[in-house]
Amino acid sequence: MFRQLIMFVVLLVASLAGQAQEPAATAAPAVTPKTVVYVIPVRDEISTPTLYILRRGLKEAIERKADVVLLDMDTPGGALDKTFEIMEALEKFPGLKLTYVNKEAMSAGAFISAATDEIYFAPSSVIGAAAPVLSTGGDVDKTMKQKIVSYLRARVRATSEGKGYRGQAIEAMIDEDFEFKIGDKVLKPKGELLSLTASEAMQPYGEPPQALLGAGKAADIAALLAGKYGAGNYTVHQFEVTWSEKVAQYLNAIAPILMGLGMLALFVEFKTPGFGWPGIAGLVMLGVVFLGHYVAGFSGHEPVLLFALGLLLISVELFFFPGLVVAGVTGAAMVLGSLVWAMADIWPHEPIRFSRELFLGPLQNLGLALVITAALAAALLRYLPRAWFWDKMVLATAIAGTSGEPVTNDPLIGAVGVTVTPMFPSGEVAIDGRRYEAKLALGHVAAGTPVVVLGREGFALLVEPKIS
Repeated sequence: MFRQLIMFVVLLVASLAGQAQEPAATAAPAVTPKTVVYVIPVRDEISTPTLYILRRGLKEAIERKADVVLLDMDTPGGALDKTFEIMEALEKFPGLKLTYVNKEAMSAGAFISAATDEIYFAPSSVIGAAAPVLSTGGDVDKTMKQKIVSYLRARVRATSEGKGYRGQAIEAMIDEDFEFKIGDKVLKPKGELLSLTASEAMQPYGEPPQALLGAGKAADIAALLAGKYGAGNYTVHQFEVTWSEKVAQYLNAIAPILMGLGMLALFVEFKTPGFGWPGIAGLVMLGVVFLGHYVAGFSGHEPVLLFALGLLLISVELFFFPGLVVAGVTGAAMVLGSLVWAMADIWPHEPIRFSRELFLGPLQNLGLALVITAALAAALLRYLPRAWFWDKMVLATAIAGTSGEPVTNDPLIGAVGVTVTPMFPSGEVAIDGRRYEAKLALGHVAAGTPVVVLGREGFALLVEPKIS
């Protein structure tokens, strides 16, 4: 019986081993993941909102682990400085970058297209005429124009290296004095700027033949992607553009003022009892700062969480452990740090490098906001000493002692009052119709609790609950 049991075990093990060694061909075939494409529109004139759209869209594409970013482009051109910032932002995306010229990519649109890996065209689209002009549409001074054109040509050569005739074609769109010639054929003589239709951009030249500028023509984006990846082999995410990009342009321009007013309002709130309109106004203004920079593609959710944690620590300092200092200082540092973080152009999955370029602008904005806060606070002290809320911020009577030791000869000792605010352990009490800052000797009480004055400690009355 024992021998039979051993034989059964041996046969069972052998059977299992045989199953484990079966060829992998019996396993289910691996499923090829679909290519994730993130489509970002580039519409109308290239300006600050366009930069905000591109930057926020690129960061979302990185966070979604998109394989491809496709610029759906229809623009007459625009601001050169914003164009350069857009080109730099495109370099941050690690995947394939495509442009679909969905009608026209003129001037700045041609530069941005040149910064992508492949350019596709709608059948009736055009690209070109990228010479620099003033924001008013007038011509740039000749000497300045030569410098700008030289710089633009260098930038285009750098971004178009290894991409066939693209660099030469874009240079011909920039510089009217540049003769664009392939072999014996002159495509653009001196004195003109090059512009190309979709068919002209796809015209092959050279040996071996290669298209002048385009990677292909397609009736629409769906046809482009189906032709490149095959029907059903890709997933498209469309970036949603809202009115907020234009609003963010103006909000970020006044960000230092909003921060200054917000911090002043919170200062007033922390110095007055309860929670009222200064606190609400301060939080709203700082929230608008965060919103503006989120829409602009700077801030994520992390700075908001850091800001909330900082406020929590400040609240702990004010209401539970006054005089602790550590919680209040740490909280204030977190609040200020979150504002700087919200304004820094930090990209997903990249290590944060504390460089001058990254944080100079945010620190300048914060410094200006602190100056505004200090100036307005000084104005309150100087010009509004009797304002209705100011009476809540100062002691209602002169303070007899400042050494931190309890004062025992104060005329209020033994007086009975009632708490106006909850005390954890600090707050305010009312005695004979006047309000005083106060501190419990031990524990905490709710608002409306009768208390008796034991003495004065520092800047506050020392009280305890009145025993009936």
